[in-house]
Amino acid sequence: MKKTFKIFIIAFLVCIFLYVLKIDSIPKNIILYNGENIEFSNFLGVSLKYKDNDLNTILTSTELEENNTKETTAQVKLFDIFTVKEVTVNTINEISVVPVGQISGLKLYTNGVLVVGMSEIKSYDNVKYKPYKDSGIEEGNRIIKINDENVQDTNHLIELVNTSNGESLKIEYIKDNKSNICQITPIQGTDGKYKLGLWVRDSSAGIGTLTFYEPSTGNFAALGHGITDIDTGELIEISNGDFITAKILSIVKGQKGNPGKIQGSIEDGIDIGKIYKNTNLGVYGKINNISSINMNTSKEIKVARRNEIELGKAHVLCNLDGTKSKEYEIEIKKIFINNNEDNKSMLIKIKDKELLDKTGGIIQGMSGSPIIQNGKFIGAVTNVLVNDPTQGYAVFGDIMIKQIYNS
Repeated sequence: MKKTFKIFIIAFLVCIFLYVLKIDSIPKNIILYNGENIEFSNFLGVSLKYKDNDLNTILTSTELEENNTKETTAQVKLFDIFTVKEVTVNTINEISVVPVGQISGLKLYTNGVLVVGMSEIKSYDNVKYKPYKDSGIEEGNRIIKINDENVQDTNHLIELVNTSNGESLKIEYIKDNKSNICQITPIQGTDGKYKLGLWVRDSSAGIGTLTFYEPSTGNFAALGHGITDIDTGELIEISNGDFITAKILSIVKGQKGNPGKIQGSIEDGIDIGKIYKNTNLGVYGKINNISSINMNTSKEIKVARRNEIELGKAHVLCNLDGTKSKEYEIEIKKIFINNNEDNKSMLIKIKDKELLDKTGGIIQGMSGSPIIQNGKFIGAVTNVLVNDPTQGYAVFGDIMIKQIYNS
């Protein structure tokens, strides 16, 4: 009897723990398409309510504001009795975009500086020191302040450290999305300069594909995945960035076990716009020089919701010769309709012989290439299968649109 009771108590506590985790995972800001359902699968009794009404269809298009959105506050309810959390719900109307498919360059600037490595400092006394030891700072952390002064870039950090004259510095850094404070005493190296023993970076650059332009707002989306630091593998948290034109130099075809790539240059690139967001579901910003983009703004099409996407034939839009984008046939093999967590929403396969002859399949640099089906934008290429470069993944278009409106 006691054993059964213990098992019951343990099961009950585990259940409570799972509910707490689920409720905590519900974002404070939820983006919905007009009339879209909200589902909390596998969690009985968890629902979202607004003014005592079910939020599954809280708004109609006539109620939305001129900017295609409407914001309201909702309550997360447990068994329709207990309010366990309040969230903001932004409802957006049907959106139209211009698919682009142009290879472009990106320059990202971090908020503060990113720690990408650590090394010992050999002092004038011929002893090696680790000034950062026991500070708590690790690779992938961002240093944002020194002695309460905002760190602007790498050169600024070097200046602040070198003018310390060996005095202990108060350093504020971000680790696991939390601010931390530590003290580090710089060591004077054999070159006479004071150092922390930290290797840092304040920017990153690369190329990718411009997915779409949204004429109603001037917003753009690119890549379908985020830009990560080459040393840490972490998503770069940016303060801002530049989107510029790129020149295609060559194409390396993909082969089994060895994905291909587009080799390009962003030197002398012309400004396209400003990047304001780097997420695991794409890079986003505002276009301020539309003339720099090779696209037909009259080819504006609706964004499909995921339940409109069908298995079978579709087309990917790519610009692989630096002139204009062209449609190539692909096949939608699988649709992961309930996936809201990452950019692997659909499994796709390249079918077009011309594209296969050029690239061997999906290659680096094609990430962000828009996919069109039945006259609607349905998503963008994101990943390649290493063992079969003709196949890869794509992200839903509705997810990309929600990233724009998710503050």
